[in-house]
Amino acid sequence: MTRYRHLLQQVRNLGRYPTDEEAERVLDAVLTLLGSQLTGDERCDLAAVLPGRARTVFAAQIPLPRPVTAPAFVEGLAHTLGTSLTAARWDASSVLAALTTLTDDHDLTDRLLAHLPRGYALLFGRADLAAVA
Repeated sequence: MTRYRHLLQQVRNLGRYPTDEEAERVLDAVLTLLGSQLTGDERCDLAAVLPGRARTVFAAQIPLPRPVTAPAFVEGLAHTLGTSLTAARWDASSVLAALTTLTDDHDLTDRLLAHLPRGYALLFGRADLAAVA
């Protein structure tokens, strides 16, 4: 099985999508939004572990000057997919949790979360343990 097919199957299983086409639509939408959020080494390191087709979707995006908040990310995804905020949160989590399995390098996920505003940890399937200032 190709790496892309493996990632797609993980997204489909985690999201409980009925078809590969639906899983791929969600995967592409999340990667498109995530590609606009990340810059620097984190962007390059994530692109390096993504399978070819996923890397192309991710890398085609021009990063914003600053990443948006997690709620704004979910709202953007809901708008893109034409779905509810609850469904978009599920979709984001299905894809982002699948991305964390691409590498055994937990440090990469930690660095991604450090680069993104607070609140993204829950979308990646992790507890948000950052101290409140």
